[in-house]
Amino acid sequence: MEKAREHIEEIRKKKFSIGGEENPLTEDLHQAVKNLSAELYAKDVHFLMELIQNAEDNDYLEDHPPSLEFVITSEDITATGAPVTLLIFNNEKGFSPKNIDSICSVGRSTKKGNRKRGYIGEKGIGFKSVFLVTAQPYIFSNGYQIRFNEEPCPHCNLGYIVPEWVEENPTLSDIKQIYGAGNTLPTTTIVLPLKPDKVQPVKQQLSSIHPEVLLFLSKIKRLSVREHNKDSRLTTVSAIAITSEIDFVTKKDIDAESYTLHLSAEEKDKGSNKDCCYYMWKQKFPVRQENKEERRMEVEDLVITLAFPFDERLNSGMSSPGVYAFLPTEMVTDFPFIIQADFLLASSRETILSDKWNKGILDNVPSAFINALVALVINSENAPVSSLAPTFKFIPVNSSSYQELNIVRESIKARLVEENIVPSESYTKQKSFHKPREVSRLMPAFWKILEKAKNAGVSLLDLSSHENCIILSSAFDREEYDHVLNFLGVEPVNNNWYVKCLGSCNLVAGVSEELYLEILLFVADNWTSKFGCTDIRDIPLIKYVDLDGDVSLCSVNECTPGNWQRVVSLSEQYHLASWLIESNREFRCAGNCFFVPKSTQEAITSFSKRLTVLEWLQAHVKISVVKVYDYAVHLINSFNSDRKLVVAFVHFLYHSLGKKYLSKGEVDDLCGIMPLVDDYGNLSTQREGVLVPANVSKWVELVGSNPWRGEGYIVLAENYLHPVRFAGESTSGEQLLKFLETHVKASDIPYISPPNSAIPAVSAPLTNENAFFLLDWIRNLKQSRTSIPEKFLKCIKEGSWLKITANGYSGYRPPSQSFVLSSSLGNILQNGSVLVDIPLIDQSFYGDRINEYEEELKTIGVMFQYEEACKYIGKHLMSLADSSTLTRGHVLSVLNFIRFLREKYLPLEEFINSVKEKRWLRTKCGERFPIGSVLFHDEWKIASQISDIPFIDTDYYGEEILAFKEELKLLGVLIGFCQSYNLVVDNLKSSSRLTCLTAEAVLLILECVHHLRSSHKLIEALKGVKCFKTNIGYNSPGECFLFDSQWGCILQVFSCFPLIDSGFYGSSIFSYKNELKQIGVKVDFEEAVQVFAQSFKEQAPSMRKENALSFLSCHRQLKDTQYKFPSDLKKYRREEKWLRTRLGDYRSPSNCILFGSDWQSISPITLLPFIDDSDNYYGEDIHEYKKELKKMGVIVDIKDGAKFVASCLYFPQDPSHITPGNILTLLECIRILLQDENYSFPDNFWKNVSQKWLKTHIGHRTPDECLLFDSSWGSYLKQTDGPFVHEGFYGSGITSYKEELNAIGVIVDVEKGCPLIASHLDFQLEFPNIVRIYNYLSEFNWEPDNEAAKRIWIPSESQSQSGKWVSPGECVLHDMDGLFNLQLQVLEKHYEQKLLSFFSNAFHVRHNPSVDDYCKLWKVWESSGQPLSHADCCKFWVYVSENWSEETEETLTGSLVKLPVGSGSDGIVLFNKHDAFIADNLQLEDLFEQFSPQPIFVWYPRQSLPSLPRTKLLEIYRKIGIRTISESVQKEESSSLDIAHLNEVNPKEILVKKGLVRLILGFLAGPTMKMEVERRHEAIKGLLNITFLESVEPITVNYNLSLSSGEFVKAEASRVILWDRESSKFVAQKLDRSGGYKNIIEYATYFSEAISEGLLWENIDHIEALSELIKLGFTLEFNEAAVEFLMKSKNLQIFMEDEEFIASTFPSD
Repeated sequence: MEKAREHIEEIRKKKFSIGGEENPLTEDLHQAVKNLSAELYAKDVHFLMELIQNAEDNDYLEDHPPSLEFVITSEDITATGAPVTLLIFNNEKGFSPKNIDSICSVGRSTKKGNRKRGYIGEKGIGFKSVFLVTAQPYIFSNGYQIRFNEEPCPHCNLGYIVPEWVEENPTLSDIKQIYGAGNTLPTTTIVLPLKPDKVQPVKQQLSSIHPEVLLFLSKIKRLSVREHNKDSRLTTVSAIAITSEIDFVTKKDIDAESYTLHLSAEEKDKGSNKDCCYYMWKQKFPVRQENKEERRMEVEDLVITLAFPFDERLNSGMSSPGVYAFLPTEMVTDFPFIIQADFLLASSRETILSDKWNKGILDNVPSAFINALVALVINSENAPVSSLAPTFKFIPVNSSSYQELNIVRESIKARLVEENIVPSESYTKQKSFHKPREVSRLMPAFWKILEKAKNAGVSLLDLSSHENCIILSSAFDREEYDHVLNFLGVEPVNNNWYVKCLGSCNLVAGVSEELYLEILLFVADNWTSKFGCTDIRDIPLIKYVDLDGDVSLCSVNECTPGNWQRVVSLSEQYHLASWLIESNREFRCAGNCFFVPKSTQEAITSFSKRLTVLEWLQAHVKISVVKVYDYAVHLINSFNSDRKLVVAFVHFLYHSLGKKYLSKGEVDDLCGIMPLVDDYGNLSTQREGVLVPANVSKWVELVGSNPWRGEGYIVLAENYLHPVRFAGESTSGEQLLKFLETHVKASDIPYISPPNSAIPAVSAPLTNENAFFLLDWIRNLKQSRTSIPEKFLKCIKEGSWLKITANGYSGYRPPSQSFVLSSSLGNILQNGSVLVDIPLIDQSFYGDRINEYEEELKTIGVMFQYEEACKYIGKHLMSLADSSTLTRGHVLSVLNFIRFLREKYLPLEEFINSVKEKRWLRTKCGERFPIGSVLFHDEWKIASQISDIPFIDTDYYGEEILAFKEELKLLGVLIGFCQSYNLVVDNLKSSSRLTCLTAEAVLLILECVHHLRSSHKLIEALKGVKCFKTNIGYNSPGECFLFDSQWGCILQVFSCFPLIDSGFYGSSIFSYKNELKQIGVKVDFEEAVQVFAQSFKEQAPSMRKENALSFLSCHRQLKDTQYKFPSDLKKYRREEKWLRTRLGDYRSPSNCILFGSDWQSISPITLLPFIDDSDNYYGEDIHEYKKELKKMGVIVDIKDGAKFVASCLYFPQDPSHITPGNILTLLECIRILLQDENYSFPDNFWKNVSQKWLKTHIGHRTPDECLLFDSSWGSYLKQTDGPFVHEGFYGSGITSYKEELNAIGVIVDVEKGCPLIASHLDFQLEFPNIVRIYNYLSEFNWEPDNEAAKRIWIPSESQSQSGKWVSPGECVLHDMDGLFNLQLQVLEKHYEQKLLSFFSNAFHVRHNPSVDDYCKLWKVWESSGQPLSHADCCKFWVYVSENWSEETEETLTGSLVKLPVGSGSDGIVLFNKHDAFIADNLQLEDLFEQFSPQPIFVWYPRQSLPSLPRTKLLEIYRKIGIRTISESVQKEESSSLDIAHLNEVNPKEILVKKGLVRLILGFLAGPTMKMEVERRHEAIKGLLNITFLESVEPITVNYNLSLSSGEFVKAEASRVILWDRESSKFVAQKLDRSGGYKNIIEYATYFSEAISEGLLWENIDHIEALSELIKLGFTLEFNEAAVEFLMKSKNLQIFMEDEEFIASTFPSD
């Protein structure tokens, strides 16, 4: 501690001149402290992160897990009056004197330049950030007890960096008391008495320390936060303890390592302890030149670490950062993994900067991610596929709110889709991975089916063989991975795959009924969307029971209408299935009807989705769910002519009814439609009735033959009487006949319905017994309410079989002509009617029994009533009238009979009704009904003028007819007029006889109309008849008007209206207003005005001025009265063209304008339809009707006529004649029109307005070629920069019409003017103007829309020339290498950075020269013949290296003819690339450089460049066609040695030692070669069988190198080893070890090459590896212990059989 104190005193004395000599640098320190203060408080620094960062950069003892603890207390241990104190404990090694010197300085961090060593501190503030929260920080470490003060020291006037020694307040014991008396105090403690205003922010920062803060810190393993208060209720900081632990390293390759990290967080106040396991992937990438950054110049490798959380991330309720720069930023990326790298951060640490360094990091993140994911997925050899699927959740499916990270996401996606990374489904142990687009998904429901099928033993090995489709692993093909699979572009299988799978696998027949139903459910659910149009209709899918009772399969198509090979059905109730299936076998599957097996039907009843399956089976497979009734109907339709099946069907019905499978009603229905076998053996389906078989019937005995056969009755065959056994059930003939009588209604007399035909027996008299038998049959029919057939009943009614009496004689009559009357009434009627005999039933013949059959007799037509008798008499008389035999005497007899009945007080109604409805009464108009006939009287004289009245012909009947007036009245004959208006109308004369009627006749007609309910006939008769006298002659009613003084003025506008002559008819005519109206006369205003409206419409096109003025006058007269013009007149008035205009045409009012002063300014530029108010037409009088005209729609005010202005616009040919007033008025009209949201300008307006009429600074232009200048434009342009509207000409008021000008196409918005301004760039020649315009275009992101607009101005460097326009293709933004001054226009020479971005975005100018540009440049260099400078050559190949790709390779290969060789002081020479070689063998390189007259090896920088590594450049050369020297040279080994005189040696003693053999066998058996035992032993035997010779002299080797010219470059060298395989001789120069290591390694090299080439001449790819292994063994003299270690280090081993071989080969060992 004393040394520490002395050190502090020394600093105060020497550095800060406290108590010593003045430091000459004191002034600099003042300035540095001042800058620190400004920097400190200018940055938004998270001081806790700075402290954690410092702790991570500290050094720690190996046996002390690094930890950092924050303790906050309300105890004022510093006695500074601070309300709260924060203590930071860190178990680092502690402060060294150098650290103290640094902390007492500004800008002298001990970490500077140590980025490579893992230091993460960056911001340049570090510890001094604590001054943000405290005024006096304290440090206790390694004996140092000091504090600093932000206030200037009174001794040196400096703050922040002047240390003060601390004796107390606090002491170490005070600190330990806070830390915990029983715990060892960590090495370093920092005490921060907090500023009052920083207490809450610090507590907030402590509470919000993220649990993942240690995730990417390599040193700190534990971090905790807690609050120390004597009163625990004062605790407000969330306590947390975070611990990290690395388990193991699993992989190291491609400069990457992976490990698992466990992170746990204990939140004490919440009582929770959470942990999470993270898979960590750490990979290095070289820093590219273009990403170099000043603050990272010493860093050569980017280290990117990705963390993949296997569990829920630790967040403690906070958002989870996705980007770390060792410590968390505040960037929430929405990625499922975390990115850690040495990012450059904003000062607040919230986000990373958008700079080239960070871009370089982000560019490599996709590679790191892909490598990590591949390691997790594919390299997990022992992991089942099901455990790999969750790994795919790490794929960044969701987009980020950060654009730069979205680029990373898209790059990851682009690379993932090309990786074989997605597992396929396999039912073997072999795992397979494929590109996402190569695999396909199945629907979840089908996966469930496959899983159950697999468990049921169905083989699924060929799952990926259908449709050449690889199936995605079922572990991955889940809904939870939908977002990932969609992101990767994994598509569902095509629909036919399912078809092939169902058809080829034993999925249908080989599974349980439940799984079978699930298959059907799957098909049903996807039928419409997927399978409806596929071949699934043709695969066997539907189960049915066949003829033999076995379960078979058929396809959907076989069940489909049109293809019906089988009709497959289901029983509605599964317990009926057995009955239906057994019955179906009895019927031999009639109609190809089959049933789904009973087991399947039972399974359906318990299947949860049975409704869906059943609906599909019915709707698409056409499987019907049948009842027994439905099946029976199907059978009926399938019997054809099989009589046995028809009879069997009755047995089926009998038993189905007995088993209650069918109801009685259903059986009755079926019996009604089923075919029956008749007595001829025919099948009958059409029948009206059924008779019991003849051999058991009664109708044969009674009738004999079958009278019903013609009516469709059939007689049942005797087959129905035979006993039968059906489906295990028996039936007797009696049972079946009873069944048929009940349900088929098999009948017998008397219960047979009568035939609808005549019975011959009733055509002749019937005996008494037969008559009563017939009546009994009818009685039975009536009691059963059976309808009696018409023909049957008719023959009975009309047959003469009934005995009668009439006026003393008897005979036989039909019942319809017979009566049953009381004897007295019969006598009266027979005596009164002298003309008719009344036939009465002969009761003496039938007796009293006949009276019991009154209803039956009525049924067959016998009459019983007096009224019927009267009717009979009348009917007989009328038959005489029909036959024209009714004489005058007959008529008088009828009248006398009526008088007789009156006198006898008998009812008259029936008789009169029977005679009055016939035409038998002779009148002047012919034979007429009595009703409607008239007995003449004087009252009928006027009526006879207009009607032909049917007067009785008294000339025919004589005066005698007049005595029967009462009887005639009873018959309906009219005696007087009695207001018989109907009769007048009914007998109206023809229309041609009604013209020019008298006044009395017209008035009678009107009376008829008045009294009749309907005068339609009269009105129709008068239509078109000129019967009314008018002012212009006789006219028809429809043409006439009845004048009315109140509104009659409308009838005076035109002289064509006929008015009824009231003088002719008298004033009474006006009392018939309603009647006149009925017959068509127009009496109301409404009717008259309608006619007037039509006349107005007709005369409108040629209406004279007198008519128009008269109409306007009438319009004024009727104003404010009850008489309103109807809508059609208003319409005609508004729409018809009846007003003449100055243009010489007629127009409707709404299309006319009444001229006024307001219209003066607009008329010069329009052709408006002003009403012709000239003296030659309406004159000035028309203006008196201004109000009326306006009301009619005539435009009066200009504000109402703006639409006319738009449609009638007409600019003069010379636009200079247009005045500003004309244009301003036009714009005012446009303003009015724009206020109408529903208005759209006519095409004519746009055509006219598109002319050049707007004046601009560059002449008259069309509106769309103009811009309106205002203050918003002034920020960017001047008025002379484009075609702006000439404000000086129109005045400043023109700017108030901004909206109107915009509407007609003038560009008013500054952001929309770019295309027009750009199109006028050609007019600009001044560079400042062009730059100003470009700046404007850039501001609004303008882009040219055609090739002509894509030109860029390049100013001339010569003052005599202004510049030139060039295409964007000739330009680049930058030429960083400065190589393209002559080939391209480099825009950065002329324009600022802002415009460079504009040229890039708008004109797509390339940022830098492309590969093609560099190739063209190289071609220029090739043709120039001049040497290249080293700098230019470096720049070229650096660019190629940095932009290398397959496309670049293809371009360079095709373009470059010459490549750089040599590198002398005169520069680099370009030679034909076929004569240049890569020196991959340094020995050959040295050799040929000696022998070749010219340089033949490609150039590369002698001093390695980071941006152009030699290996990378040589690889590029190789890919574009440069050969290596080793593959191009031809070697010829000398054969001049005299082998016969060489000494033969034992190879086992000198060269081929046991260690060599062991090494070779291990290599041949290793994972690289995997050579079989026999082959590798044969190889060693071949080596041992070679003759080994030893030479003293070296062996000469000649090398030839072929050039493109056909010449050779030759070289010669000597070797120490030669293996002549043809002669099996191995010649070796004796090793001279005295020559030192060079001789030994040279000998080892040649020896290993010879052995390797001799052994592996068929596997040349492995020669080099074996050669290196043998070379190393040679240097070790093949020591067995050393060889054994060497083999283990190379993961090589030999096996038992190899050991045995070695033992046999070297037995002495």
